[in-house]
Amino acid sequence: MSLRLEMLQVARLAPKLLGESTELVRAFLLGQQNPDGGFRDRNDRSDLYYTVFGLDALLALEVQSSKFKVQRGDLAERFAKTAKYVAGFGSGEGLDYVHLCCLARARAAVGAANQVPSNNIERHILRRLGNFRSQDGGYNPAAGAEFGTAYAGFLALGAHQDLKAELPEPLRLVQSFKFLETSDGAWTNERHSQSASRKPQAAVGSTNATAAAITLLRNLGQPLNPAIGDWLLARCHPQGGFLAVPAAPMPDLLSTATALHALSGMQVDFSAIKESCLDFVDSLWTNEGAFHGSWGDETLDCEYTFYGLLALGHLSL
Repeated sequence: MSLRLEMLQVARLAPKLLGESTELVRAFLLGQQNPDGGFRDRNDRSDLYYTVFGLDALLALEVQSSKFKVQRGDLAERFAKTAKYVAGFGSGEGLDYVHLCCLARARAAVGAANQVPSNNIERHILRRLGNFRSQDGGYNPAAGAEFGTAYAGFLALGAHQDLKAELPEPLRLVQSFKFLETSDGAWTNERHSQSASRKPQAAVGSTNATAAAITLLRNLGQPLNPAIGDWLLARCHPQGGFLAVPAAPMPDLLSTATALHALSGMQVDFSAIKESCLDFVDSLWTNEGAFHGSWGDETLDCEYTFYGLLALGHLSL
């Protein structure tokens, strides 16, 4: 199962906890779609990055479609409009690395909704993705970089899966993550030294990079040290939610969703923190049908709403 479908499968469980509020989420997501079919960024402009979260969040709720006032036919029209928006990017010429990966994911999302067939541009997207392969075998948002980043590697694997293509030389990608290991037994997003040494270059790992590494390595069939599960659990704040780094002032929804996803993938028992994490996610909920990214975040968007669904999905099990 692809990285995207794995997350989508879990997010589909969120209505078990949302109950009647599920309709509010769906209404919020539909309200985030612009007339051109794209979904709004934080400045209300259509953006591929936010579009993939809007699409997947709606797909996560579609399994409950008979309970909503907006009927399946209307949703099909919405996806058809988004399909045209996505098609307008062609093979992604001119897009940066993150948006190129988003194009692959958006095409998978509208394809999953049976709105548009493949038009054989996947090979052109794959060719462009290859330009971002780093010298150490990983991927980096900057073409021609010496070292890859955890986030870029995660996106690369997901994009190849979304395009139904084999990842070239997957073991080189795995090996590149050795450069990102930290002395506390986790991973950081990017290398902080240009030394050729494979020794850890940072003292402290980050939650999102570690979650990405765990999920990627597991997906590629690589063994994982069980101790990394303890490292992630230790990032849980006493009031619930996960910290992005050990010294972070407050937990956030992205770190919480990705940490829970990684722990679940490793089959680590996190039942002891379920209630506090549910309280944390609930503290970010608004009656507008969306989730804030943290206690200090005042803006609502599709991205954090999807991560809210992902977190709730894991906490519903």
